[in-house]
Amino acid sequence: MLNRLPPLKESPSQTAGPYVHIGMTPSLEGIGGPNQPDLGSGPIVAGDGPRITIAATIHDGSGAPLGDAVVELWQADSDGVHRQGWGRAACDGAGAFAFDTVKPGRVIGPDGRPMAPHVSLWIVARGINMGLQTRLYFDDEPAANADDPVLGRIMDPRRRQTLIAIRSEVDGRPRYDLAIRLQGEGETVFFDF
Repeated sequence: MLNRLPPLKESPSQTAGPYVHIGMTPSLEGIGGPNQPDLGSGPIVAGDGPRITIAATIHDGSGAPLGDAVVELWQADSDGVHRQGWGRAACDGAGAFAFDTVKPGRVIGPDGRPMAPHVSLWIVARGINMGLQTRLYFDDEPAANADDPVLGRIMDPRRRQTLIAIRSEVDGRPRYDLAIRLQGEGETVFFDF
């Protein structure tokens, strides 16, 4: 006869920090090793398509920059095909990060409708128990954004704006900027998928 085990208590949750940079972007911290450069630091998407810069800042609920966050970007190529479009960047002391890539095309969603051009972002940092998932959409795609099935599920139009990056030109190249707020007023929409 087997001994009956007593019920176990749940272990306390663990956060991703405070050593996220060391584990995910070691060369940024001056740590050498076999994976030089750091995984995800190369070109996000090679090939044709308009080259762009995606830049963002991350702030906590009090408005302070999150200087120890690491962000992964996942995206389709300019034809809307997911090939190997991913990258990883660490935030600087001002909570800023940037990716040089191509502007993604429209991806066909699970329901057969095209989604607006977007990139998926995954954020980890100290104090975050599980990575946060969000998206970045482009302000110069208003018709596609209006028809996007994911944006359309966000009931409050003001909340949708937390996912729309603003276009500018820097040295003749399109740059899209987004402010990410983890909580509080203007909190970015995060997804559970």
